Amino acid sequence: MTVSVTVSALLWALVGGAVVGLLGKWVGPGDHEEVPLWLTVLGGITGVLVGTVLHALFFTTHPVGTDWWRHVWQIVTAVLVVGALAAVAGRPHHRTPRDRSGARSRRGA
Repeated sequence: MTVSVTVSALLWALVGGAVVGLLGKWVGPGDHEEVPLWLTVLGGITGVLVGTVLHALFFTTHPVGTDWWRHVWQIVTAVLVVGALAAVAGRPHHRTPRDRSGARSRRGA
């Protein structure tokens, strides 16, 4: 099975993926500062590209006009990829305890 992706489809995937990544960062739950902006945009682009390839693998017909099902596949996979990246990258890191002033506490010292 061969999947052909045109240059225009690739460019639209880049633009659409960046938009989906930014929207996902804006409307997503949790602390928006935990996940870097570049990671959400990259995840959106990756998700849209994966959605395009999956749609091409499962559906062989090409409707005249706008292929709304392709866009649904792109958005769903982009949301899944951005969500997975946010879950991994947004995990709290082990940090040394700080007091209320922001200074590191001196345990045992």
